[in-house]
Amino acid sequence: MENRYKTALVTGASSGIGRMTAKHLADQGYKLILVARREERLLALKEELGADISCHIIASDLRDTAAVRQAIETLPEGFRSIDVLINNAGLAAGTEPAQNAEWNDWEEMISTNCMGLSNITHVLLPGMVKRNCGHIVNIGSVAGIYAYRGGNVYGATKAFVEHFSRGLKADLLGTQVRVSNISPGMVGECEFSLVRYRGDTKKAEAVYNQVEPLDPSAIAECVVWCISRPAHINILNMEVMATCQAPGGLAVSPKE
Repeated sequence: MENRYKTALVTGASSGIGRMTAKHLADQGYKLILVARREERLLALKEELGADISCHIIASDLRDTAAVRQAIETLPEGFRSIDVLINNAGLAAGTEPAQNAEWNDWEEMISTNCMGLSNITHVLLPGMVKRNCGHIVNIGSVAGIYAYRGGNVYGATKAFVEHFSRGLKADLLGTQVRVSNISPGMVGECEFSLVRYRGDTKKAEAVYNQVEPLDPSAIAECVVWCISRPAHINILNMEVMATCQAPGGLAVSPKE
């Protein structure tokens, strides 16, 4: 099946799901715009992809709204018609219950997972509608569907991502622009837990002890599958868990 999309922008491309998605899209012949904070990692990925892949990097923090907009609005010729937006950048910070959480953690999650995602979508969406061609893929989380202790604001930001995706689809009715929300469960081989535990390698590694989580490539394959469906098919929501994982039951506190 011929791919009608040519250029993709991937946020959070320096590691994990974003990095593997970039590699899978490169295999499909996409021109790539890779966005992340760590320029050295983006440069390393660009080199790994090889000279045959047209690749432009943007080293920027998504929380810097003005810088991200300027970078998008001043893209080089050949990268300005973005067909696919992969909103992958996001993080969880802390595992404390809400009453003990640090405000800075909440603010960082909201500004990245909600504001950063919304900002870059707001910049790119009008062009997709004007060309009547495009696909927005938002990487949510099962945390946005199933609440768990310590998930508080992180789960709320991912619930925002899912509902925002539904709202976009509703507004885009009548156009050929598609929207997908992919909600992964536990994913290993990435920095998610390391960030959540503030660089504590021992705690981060313990999360995956004696389990077989998803790997970033599995989610990258889901992304590629969604955007490669025929034009009349829109995969709106996809929930993906490792076999070792399942939604938890409701909690009950015994009476003292």
